[in-house]
Amino acid sequence: MAVDIVTFADSIKHNANHSHLYWNSIMQIPSAKLMAGVILLSVAASQAAIAAEVNVYSYRQPFLMKPLFDQFTKETAIKVNVVFAKKGLTERLVREGVNSPADVVLSVDIGRLNDIKQAGVTAPVSSAVLAANIPANLRDKDSHWFGLTTRARVIVASKERVPKGTINTYEDLAGPSAKRVCTRSGKHSYMVGLTAAMISHHGEAGAEKWLAGLKSNLARKPQGNDRAQVKAIKQGACDIAVINHYYMGNMLEDEKQKAWADSVYIIFPNQADRGTHVNVSGIALTKSAPHRADAIRLMEWLSSAPAQRIYAQANTEYPVMSTVKWSAQLESFGKFKADTIGLSDIANQRKAASKLADRVNYDG
Repeated sequence: MAVDIVTFADSIKHNANHSHLYWNSIMQIPSAKLMAGVILLSVAASQAAIAAEVNVYSYRQPFLMKPLFDQFTKETAIKVNVVFAKKGLTERLVREGVNSPADVVLSVDIGRLNDIKQAGVTAPVSSAVLAANIPANLRDKDSHWFGLTTRARVIVASKERVPKGTINTYEDLAGPSAKRVCTRSGKHSYMVGLTAAMISHHGEAGAEKWLAGLKSNLARKPQGNDRAQVKAIKQGACDIAVINHYYMGNMLEDEKQKAWADSVYIIFPNQADRGTHVNVSGIALTKSAPHRADAIRLMEWLSSAPAQRIYAQANTEYPVMSTVKWSAQLESFGKFKADTIGLSDIANQRKAASKLADRVNYDG
């Protein structure tokens, strides 16, 4: 269920070994002084242990985060212990309550970040560094979570079968010019997020009409992940799809999937008006954080320019800091205008968006 980059048990074993060394070194000290020394050493050791590590519960895969955590430890001497899981971390935090060892939670989607906050297991963070580095629309209004990278929900279209300029907006996906569209399930968090954004811009009735129109343009029943939609275009099953931008970068670097990516071009929707919908990967401080100060230090470091550059280069994700240079891969996709609506507002529409998918029988 979990993959530990550095396990919590390692810390306990390390401290136990060091305690043995302390005992051997003070055997000859008179008893009164010995007791005082042991107390002082115990306090110092406890304080050092608390100050020297941060425990992370992560929905982000370890190989993506390891370069960042390694660099953070190199610069600060603070060890980062990571437990990874594909699901269930919010429920785990609720079960653990005040005894949870987790300091922060990393997540890959605004939906999960909002769920963690709604579960009552996060704490607000007042940080001038985070406020300066992360735009207001990419962090929680109550400062419970903070976006660290952005991922654009782009449209891709067949180079052979869809002339450029045919599709320019998300609204076009529901119109007569968009035929043979492929998407993943309407209940998946990425699609729910896009539908929630449509509710924020057009109201629930307008979003329902859009989603029903998009359903009528589907070439097949919603299925598969984002890469599968691009593969379907290559194979001729559909002509247009909606994906997160970084999958294009990943496929272009995969020998087996490069042909899929080469068969399509990227469209950043709604450039003439509100801009392209973006989601975030982000971080939240837990209410029970045993290493609160160092946890906030990690949060601030992940929002800094050095960390943002690693994100851009290693993960093909857009940095939240506008001053950080994009990777060559991101530059090749072209510049675009992102929707600046607050992600907190979009998160508040997710339940309604999920119900809309059921109402129009999107997956049926």
